[in-house]
Amino acid sequence: MANEATLMIELEVPIPMTCADATGIEKGTVLKLSDPYTVAAATADNDVFAGIAGEEKIADDGKTTIAVYLRGVFKLIITAGNTTTVGQDVVIKGTNTVGGYTTLDDEKGYVVGKALETGAAGESVLVLVGA
Repeated sequence: MANEATLMIELEVPIPMTCADATGIEKGTVLKLSDPYTVAAATADNDVFAGIAGEEKIADDGKTTIAVYLRGVFKLIITAGNTTTVGQDVVIKGTNTVGGYTTLDDEKGYVVGKALETGAAGESVLVLVGA
């Protein structure tokens, strides 16, 4: 995978969340949430944000939990065709990429956090995750 998030400032320790044993997840992967209390790599526009992987999960290693950051300051990549401005809420737009918030994204659980920098497509920006 590419474009994994980079932890810049840890605001809270990661918590364990459920994941599939057969799934491999890279450290820094932006994760989506499904029921019950389960995470997987986010891959699509407006996946419901769960957190960011705090460790690598190797496929078929027998583990069914992974450490997940719910809050922190991370460097995240702006997806193609998007921009962000400082203070804007950002949402998942694709695999390990974010873009600007649109109407009602917060009510649906899509918001990843708040942009702490202005950025254009392909740039990495600081994001306060969990804000």
